[in-house]
Amino acid sequence: MKKSRVYIFAIIALSCTFSFAQQLPQFSQYMFNTISVNPAYAGSRETISVVGLHRTQWVGLEGGPSTQTVSIHSPLEKEQIGIGLSIINDQLGFENFVFAYGDFSYTINTSETTKLAFGLKAGFTHYNLDGDGFLNEQEIAADPFFSDISSRWNPNIGVGLFLHSNRWYLGLSAPRILNTDYNLRGNNDAGPEYLALERIGYYVTGGYVFDLSSDLKLKPSALFKVTNGAPISFDINANLLFFEKFWLGGGYRYNLDTTTLGAQADFQVSQQLRIGYTYEYFLSDLRPYTSGTHEILLMFEVYKPRKRIKSPRYF
Repeated sequence: MKKSRVYIFAIIALSCTFSFAQQLPQFSQYMFNTISVNPAYAGSRETISVVGLHRTQWVGLEGGPSTQTVSIHSPLEKEQIGIGLSIINDQLGFENFVFAYGDFSYTINTSETTKLAFGLKAGFTHYNLDGDGFLNEQEIAADPFFSDISSRWNPNIGVGLFLHSNRWYLGLSAPRILNTDYNLRGNNDAGPEYLALERIGYYVTGGYVFDLSSDLKLKPSALFKVTNGAPISFDINANLLFFEKFWLGGGYRYNLDTTTLGAQADFQVSQQLRIGYTYEYFLSDLRPYTSGTHEILLMFEVYKPRKRIKSPRYF
């Protein structure tokens, strides 16, 4: 039984481009959770914005990734400065990452309709491997591969740019710019037994809103990610907005061996509350072993009685 669990964990790790080089988890509804990868987004929605997201990947496959995130951000009184906080819990088999980061942004007007924000992110990443569930004490002691896995908080910082108007946006960010090694022994003459790294990743995001009619809009968006030592991955999405209330669309993700197609629906329940759901279907070799991926998003925004939002927030 122990051996079969080891094999399952190994397959999952390989499918994630070697889990010991784990990076930030992926989200289908990244366009509404941008602060998780770009600190310059903080305060851009012109109000207090709270986002909660739950993502369950590879349903039916033991040890599949499960991710939860909570974020809050808001502009300050002068609106040039934005602040935020995001916490992400990412569970992959017997591995667990917790990201706890604060965000700061400063915005300047580049024209009457466009703004450019500069962002800084700082916080800590916690890494842990559940050795008790993965192997017994004798197996851990006998295998140097698992003898020195770290369980600790490590600091990191990130930067970002966010150029936007009420109709389009373009972002560039590196949410983690320090290479953190979770291997306590580090490098030695013989080299490390394994890699447990948090590597720098670069994100490019963008989107545009087109008017198709007075009650119908089209919003294509894209996310490109490049990580040192890993292939490029990208998401391409397109959503239709009906009557400023209901989003309906789909997306395509290419990420090494986990290529997916997704369907997405979001509903603006009220001015304050938004609910979103995404289902992803695998096109890769994982398809026979899983029924897909589910993602649920809740967004709650607090509006002051005497404050009016300058324009609709489409992202």
